[in-house]
Amino acid sequence: MLASEAEPGATAAISALDIVLWGVLPYVMVVVLVGGLVWRYKYDQFGWTTRSSQLYESRLLRIASPLFHFGLLAVIAGHFFGLVIPMAWTQAVGMSQEFYHFNALLVGGIAGVGTLGGIILLIYRRRTTGPVFMATTRNDKSMYVVLTAAIVFGLWTTLASVFEGEHGHNYRETVAPWFRSLFIFQPDIAAMATAPFSFHLHTLVGMALFVIWPFTRLVHAFTAPFHYLFRPYIVYRSRDRDRDGAKAGAAAARNSTTTARRGWSAVGTRDRDTRNR
Repeated sequence: MLASEAEPGATAAISALDIVLWGVLPYVMVVVLVGGLVWRYKYDQFGWTTRSSQLYESRLLRIASPLFHFGLLAVIAGHFFGLVIPMAWTQAVGMSQEFYHFNALLVGGIAGVGTLGGIILLIYRRRTTGPVFMATTRNDKSMYVVLTAAIVFGLWTTLASVFEGEHGHNYRETVAPWFRSLFIFQPDIAAMATAPFSFHLHTLVGMALFVIWPFTRLVHAFTAPFHYLFRPYIVYRSRDRDRDGAKAGAAAARNSTTTARRGWSAVGTRDRDTRNR
């Protein structure tokens, strides 16, 4: 069901194009994103990776990768705070719109510049390092174009708000209500239609990025290595050169009165113990 009522101050008429862009396209994006992830996991688990190129070049990567990833995390947190949390909630806890606006511009600007700088360095590294460039696929090139465009347009909307000052557009009255309304399947198309063109462009490029996400190296973002927090110790030991040496080592370990450090105790294997009998 499409919402026909706009937020206060929204007077733009809803066109057929608005219905397609802000009422239909977001759900198409979700279907492609989820379906693509399922397909990729089922048929291309070995390709579910970033195809690390650290062995080819690490000097620039040590700078560009943290700059991009930490900046991106800050950008995602800023989008969550601005789109998901209603303006009435922040005002209820005593946060004025001016204070919110200042912090959003400050943090968003720093995060956007950092993310943009990181992605530029990553693209430069990939283009100028021969083995890295040779390992770059067409999907990767398309992904870099769309990802960079999304960052640039997002930074554009942020910096534009600085120059517009108090007359700038308040996206928390248009884009944010539309975004939240998507989750209850009542897209507030009229609210989104009143947003400026820069917000429309940023949103469309963002949706395009999620559409191609499952088919690029970005898919690794959906794999969090939580099992590393709970995996057992990895015990490294040298292979005994002969049977007598193995028996002597095992006997010494059994007769030792010194308590071994946790994770460093002797570990035997069934085939080896049977072979040494």
